[in-house]
Amino acid sequence: MTALRIAASFLTRLRVGATVEVPADLARSLPWFPVVGGLLGLGLAGVFAGARVVLPSFVAASLAVGVGVIITGALHEDGLADTADALGGGWTREEALRILKDPAHGTYGVLAIALSVLLRVGAVTSLDGWMALATLPAAHALSRAASVGLLGWTPSVSDEGLGATYAAAATRRGVVGAVVAGLLVGLASLGAWVLPAVLLAGLAAGVVGWLGRRKLGGVTGDLLGAAQQAGEVMVLLLGAAAAAKGWPWMPWWQ
Repeated sequence: MTALRIAASFLTRLRVGATVEVPADLARSLPWFPVVGGLLGLGLAGVFAGARVVLPSFVAASLAVGVGVIITGALHEDGLADTADALGGGWTREEALRILKDPAHGTYGVLAIALSVLLRVGAVTSLDGWMALATLPAAHALSRAASVGLLGWTPSVSDEGLGATYAAAATRRGVVGAVVAGLLVGLASLGAWVLPAVLLAGLAAGVVGWLGRRKLGGVTGDLLGAAQQAGEVMVLLLGAAAAAKGWPWMPWWQ
């Protein structure tokens, strides 16, 4: 349970009394990242379903996304913004790395956050309560699994920062464990729909990782956050498409 508390402490603002004493603690926490994401998604689905009883779907979806941002401390949104600024505004590797270290957000970063929020709110708006209970846990779990998966595929840019810390501590077992945990949460939520969801989340994270390798030579903590955001959006869009087209077996357990 210590590893779970470490994962929850890193990914959320919840105070669960976890401390990292040795690098192995970080490695052991990686498989719990999708579990924390799934629990977060489940809670946000509850917020949406409950608020939707008395409020319009758009307002309920906005509340759910907003609560998620508050609980996570906008950790991944910040990474998305920094990544967008660096990849969009940095012409050279050195300039892009300098932009990544700047805490201020530029035009690319602000637009990236705005687009992410709009797509997530719009996608959740199209769901009913049952579909939200299926889609949101899967989106949060699979996106975090895909982000952790980058640690096993792409080297770290530097020896400093959260990304470097986790990259140094990550083991093949921890990365595989995170991917498996994400698959299990996604399977429980989506059933057979986990297959396209995994492909979309993996593709989104892979594109972010490829851009990081091409522009920076590897990944940073910010790029891992951007990968999570991209993966989450893609899975939510899958749920929105299923709702809009009336595709069967979504959710399979209803």
